Formats: sequence, C-alpha cells, structure tokens
Amino acid sequence: MKYFLDSAKLDEIKYSRENWGIDGVTTNPRHIKASGKPFFTVIKEIAQEFKGIDFPISVEINPHLDRSAEMIAEAKHIAAMSENFVVKIPCTEQGLVAAKKLVEDDVKVNLTLVFTTSQAIQVARIGCAYCSPFTGWQEASGVATEETVAQIVEIYRDYGFDTEVIVAAVRSGRQIVDAALAGADIVTAAMEVYKESFLHPFTDKGLRIFQDAWDGTEIGKP
Repeated sequence: MKYFLDSAKLDEIKYSRENWGIDGVTTNPRHIKASGKPFFTVIKEIAQEFKGIDFPISVEINPHLDRSAEMIAEAKHIAAMSENFVVKIPCTEQGLVAAKKLVEDDVKVNLTLVFTTSQAIQVARIGCAYCSPFTGWQEASGVATEETVAQIVEIYRDYGFDTEVIVAAVRSGRQIVDAALAGADIVTAAMEVYKESFLHPFTDKGLRIFQDAWDGTEIGKP
C-alpha cells in the first residue's frame, strides 16, 4: 500500500518523502490555506520541487464551481502546469460529467469527497485515475467505513477497473490498518498521523530497558 501525504506545506512534503518514502501528495483548500501562501504560489512550488520525478500531486479545483464546463476549464488549466498534477474533482453529478470529459482528454483525475460504494462505481466506470473515499469524517460521526472501502476494492478487482483507491481523511493508525486490510491501494494522511502510527509506548519502554542493560554491561574490545 502506498502512502500519500495530506498537506500543502513544502517542508513537510520534502521531509516525508526523503525520510519516509512518501509516494505522493494530496492537497485541498484547507491545506492551501494552512500554508499561508496564495493558491498558485503553493502548487507551483510543489510542482517545481518534484519536477521530473514520478510523484503524483493532487490539486483541487475551486470548490465553488458547480457546472461541468467551468470545472473542465479550470482543471485543464491546472493540469497543464505540471505533468505530476492530478486534478481533484468533487463527486457531484456535474463533477462526474466533468471528470468523464477530462479523462477522455487524457487529464488525470482524482474524484474526491466519495462516501458511498455507488459513487465509487461510477468513478471507476469513467476511468478516473483515483477514487478518494473519505473515512475519518464519517467515523467521527459514528459511521463504520471498513465495509465501504472493502466493497469498493472488491468491485474494482472483480471488474478489472484501473482506478486506484485512496482512503482519505485518515485520522489514526487504526484507520491506516483498516485501509490496508480492506486492500486499498493508497492511504493519505497528515504528517502527525503518520508520526503517531510509527510510535508505541512499549517500544519506548523496551528501549529504556535495553539501554539500562547496555549501560550495566562491560563492552570489551571489538
């Protein structure tokens, strides 16, 4: 399973790729705002940093756009800026119309804000590069999502769809595990979520025990 970083901060992206082997990036308007920089400044900086490298960077169109023609125009403008850019389109009826036409024009699309299996089927039918079912938001409201992701993965495999499943809005290490068990291709999470998933207090406890033993042992000459 591939790890994508959910961020628009270049320092986080560079650190995560260099040290953790992150496979790609997903951004959204909230991440752009958190960067403290203008939209086009942010995405241009990220694109330049990873120019010539196979490193997918999902960039969301203006979320106020609600007509397919407008979505298509902006998506093509963004996609033309970098060969690494994957355009994020919302999973609305007009968004799906726009996505179909973009795919036909060889624009890579990440269908975002997917919450049901029925939405995900159409995403794959029209040939989007990625489908992003959101988990964290639903689970915060008490909705279990493991079955939905597993259903999407099973249907995609049964029908030979090439669309990759990105489990998005991940908030914990447990949700990363659930995504892996469901067979998702990719999980995307914030830097802190990954950091926490790497840690365990018993690892720290064990390390202290071994350190104490090391300090009480005569090392000798190698």
